[in-house]
Amino acid sequence: MADSPRDLARLLLGARHGVVLTGAGVSTESGIPDFRSAGGIWENVDPMEVGSLSTFVSAPERFWSFHRPRFSAVDIIRPNPAHLAVAELERRGIIKDLITQNIDGLHRRAGSPHPIEVHGTLDFGECLRCGARISREEMVARADDAPDGVPRCTQCGFQIKSGVVLFGEQLPASAISAAFAASEAADVMLVIGSSLLVTPVSTLPDIVLRQGGALAILTESATPYDDHCTVRLHGKAGVQMTEVLTALDGLGMPAAR
Repeated sequence: MADSPRDLARLLLGARHGVVLTGAGVSTESGIPDFRSAGGIWENVDPMEVGSLSTFVSAPERFWSFHRPRFSAVDIIRPNPAHLAVAELERRGIIKDLITQNIDGLHRRAGSPHPIEVHGTLDFGECLRCGARISREEMVARADDAPDGVPRCTQCGFQIKSGVVLFGEQLPASAISAAFAASEAADVMLVIGSSLLVTPVSTLPDIVLRQGGALAILTESATPYDDHCTVRLHGKAGVQMTEVLTALDGLGMPAAR
């Protein structure tokens, strides 16, 4: 098993259809905590209470009192070198598809044009009763203006939720279909910052491996696929991915114009 950024650069350079899959670990260097580790988002709360569809429906004040500060936190952060490196790989044509479990929108802000967001996104609000959709900015403004802190639909009066998938809610069918299609097309998949423990995303690397593709993983913690990698990198994603770009330049891969 290879274990250097240069090894990863060689693998990516030989890809016909490279795909990147990212999880919470790609955003921690931007200041966003992950979910389950010490200091993570779920450390002092019950995720099934504050992050579930049932709480959103039955106790919207409780739901929004927890989630409203998350929007302010995300607004002040910026993409880190790992997000920027992935976007650069897309511009160079090395990466054809980007699948992400993240809801923070940092890949888009880094320049990735069409991330497949399998767990949804904070970037819009929607009414589950009548289907009305509003911008993120309007949703937050309505929350701030409401006496109880709950944004509501102006058409039917039901509370608004963001486009993030909650516990007890179905994943977006179009995104899941796109993720599986990208994995089936891939001959190389690079996983960055995902524990690969949450289904159905955890099954995507297996699709690539079963059809003879190669898997590369860059995470600080172990994953169930570590013994099946062609390249296995540890450490900070931003540092490692910046070195991958440098290695690509050294191998004769020009930067995108």
